[in-house]
Parts: sequence; structure tokens; C-alpha cells
Amino acid sequence: MPNPLFIAFEGGEGAGKSTQIALLADRLRERGERVFATHEPGATSVGKAIRSLLLHTDEPITARSEALLFAADRAHHVETEIRPRLADGWQVLCDRYVDSSIAYQGAGRELAAGEVARVSEWATGGLLPDLTVLLDLAPELGLARAGNRARHDRLERERLDFHERVRQGFLELAAAAPDRYLVLDAARTEFDLAVKIADAVVSRL
Repeated sequence: MPNPLFIAFEGGEGAGKSTQIALLADRLRERGERVFATHEPGATSVGKAIRSLLLHTDEPITARSEALLFAADRAHHVETEIRPRLADGWQVLCDRYVDSSIAYQGAGRELAAGEVARVSEWATGGLLPDLTVLLDLAPELGLARAGNRARHDRLERERLDFHERVRQGFLELAAAAPDRYLVLDAARTEFDLAVKIADAVVSRL
């Protein structure tokens, strides 16, 4: 059975996570790997309802409620999609995971990061990625990229200082566990980023 890896992609708005996941998935499939590319929030039918409530409602949501809703989506996602694929030998690529909660609701919303992390640990049963790819980008640039989207969600509409705290939150997480992170400058070309990510992942297979 192939060596199953769980790889999370993290970063602020407009960092290019979806693009890099698609490129990596193609590279791995060329090698004959089975690849499951997924995302949070909203990858399951239950998650879609939670995602709509989290990102596309006009009603205010308190910071703690927001953190718990993201954790609920993640708990269902891990139990019904991620763990079964890993157990069956799939390579799992996930657009956002636990670090997004710690960065957005912890640093961004100024909740206690340790408390947010503990909620996510319980929700996931302690499942951590084998590798986390952090696409680091200045918030001004990332938001400008995201500005091309037809509709901005609740988080994209937050003030710049919120997104600056989120970026710092991600960087602090990566600095605390450097062996598990690949931190890349997301302002580089898509090709350059794809090569570095593929090399890091293939070396772990």
C-alpha cells in the first residue's frame, strides 16, 4: 500500500492555495497516486450548510460561535472523508485545516489561540497533517487578488489589521514547528511554487 500523506495548504486570502492543490494533485496522479483534494469549510453536505452560515450570512456571528462552527465542520469532514481516505491509502490534500482556525479565530478574532487549538484537536481526534504548506503573502496583495472574485465572504470583508493578525498567526505556527511546515513566498510564480511543493511532497512518499 502506498504511503498515505495528509497535506494541508494554508495562507491568507488570495494566496493561491486552490491553484497549488490542483497542480500538486496532477503531479501525484501522474505518479499513479490516488489523490483526494478537499477543502474547509464546506466539503460535505453538512459542511455546505455550515459554510453558508459562516461565510455568506449577513447576520453577526460572535467570535466563539464562529470558532465552534468551523470546528463542527472539521469534525464531520475528518470523520467522514479524511480519515477513511487515509486509511485506504489515498494522498489527501486539504485547502485549510486546523491552522486556519488558530490564525483566523485565534489571532484574527483575538481569541486565545490555545483554546481554539484545543477545540480543533478534540474535533479532529488529534489528526495533524504530515506537511503543512504555508503560502505566505502580504495581506494587501492577497486581498487585491481576492478582489477579482464575484462575491466577497465575511472574512474577506474584514479590515486590513484583521488580515495582518491572521498572517502573523500563521507565521508563528510555522515557526513553532518548522519540521512540519513548508513556508513559501506566495508572490513567486505559480510554476516556481509548484516545483518546490512537489519536491517536498515527493520526498516524503
